[in-house]
Amino acid sequence: MISIASRVPDPALRRLTATLYGYAFLSDLVLLYPLYVVFFADTGLSVGQIASLFVVWSAAGILFEVPSGAWADVLSRRLLLCLAPLVAATGFALWVLLPSYPAFAVGFLLWGAGGALVSGALEALVWTELDRLGAVGRYARVLGRARTAGVLGVVASGVLAGPMLAVGGYPAVGGASVLACLLATIVATRFPEHRPADGERDPAPDDDGDLGWWDTLRAGVAQVRTRPPVRAAVLLVAVVAADWGALDEYTPLLALDTGAGAQVVPLLLLLLWAGVTVGGLLAPAGERLGGRGYAALLGLVGVGLAGGALLRHPAGFVLLAVAFGAAQLATVLADARLQARITGTSRATVTSLAGMATDVLIIVTYAGYGLLATAAGNAVAFALTAGAYVVVALVLLTRRRRTAVPTGVAATVTPGRADRGPD
Repeated sequence: MISIASRVPDPALRRLTATLYGYAFLSDLVLLYPLYVVFFADTGLSVGQIASLFVVWSAAGILFEVPSGAWADVLSRRLLLCLAPLVAATGFALWVLLPSYPAFAVGFLLWGAGGALVSGALEALVWTELDRLGAVGRYARVLGRARTAGVLGVVASGVLAGPMLAVGGYPAVGGASVLACLLATIVATRFPEHRPADGERDPAPDDDGDLGWWDTLRAGVAQVRTRPPVRAAVLLVAVVAADWGALDEYTPLLALDTGAGAQVVPLLLLLLWAGVTVGGLLAPAGERLGGRGYAALLGLVGVGLAGGALLRHPAGFVLLAVAFGAAQLATVLADARLQARITGTSRATVTSLAGMATDVLIIVTYAGYGLLATAAGNAVAFALTAGAYVVVALVLLTRRRRTAVPTGVAATVTPGRADRGPD
């Protein structure tokens, strides 16, 4: 691994990372996060209506995911990162100003659209700027720290939401959420963005040139369809991110099933978030994992999730915390692998395709978990769903590959070859 410290303009790198971490923190500092379900119930919505809102939320993400990726590639990735919090803030404002089912539905539609604007654009901008600075080998650790900053934003929102609700009710909680989004937009304006000048060619391999929106979208889809290494990386991102992303929603029920009182549940969930935080910070160590090491990491996720659930005791949340941390690390490394394999100017589009696949798998996981939990209970459903990680780990171990590094991170430290990655 080569040293890059002397090749990186420190002020430029600090500006990029500081902006990224601040943006990630503020984007998730939404005080409505821990309270919106209670808010909906207090407004008079039934469980069925609340469930239908989640469907609207997921559908919005899927609908806008890939088109927004192409917009980011054609227009400006920084512009979309500025717009995303504003779109979400509009939805939150509607919730508190016009609390009703239609307003909640429109708000979720806007929230889902805002998330889609970020997905793909953020990863593509960070990778491109690091590549321009000669620091693309730092991508995994930078992204891992950004994910950690987002987790800290969620934790802070959980800590502040209760006192804010006590002081000013839901209007105060909603106002604070809107304020955080506005601050995120201000921070996003500081993102550096290198756009090729007129007549200048992007030095990335297989450059697609200056394409329009439709051609950029087609180029991204074609890259996933015709290049097996890219397609495999997209699928890995989707599987690794979707499974634990869906299971996270069921951890409160799992905590109640252990016999812990309702007042203990937040503490158990805080333990999980601590694990996720540590997992993001371990990205520099994860970059050194080879093929077997990455497979072992996924195996740890599956065994830890299943074991923690089947233990049916609050102590099982220690195992779950370890598993969630390993899952966060595995997700960051899978994304780094994908970025290393993407070529041309459709980077955000391809990344958005991975995001769309993740959203679809999350919905499938929700449906499967519901059926399993109805038949065998939460613990068994949780354990069986987590088994997907063991299956993927075994596939990675048995599949004949031309390289021993599945994450593609090692390829990123060699200038000029960062976008090629392993086949």
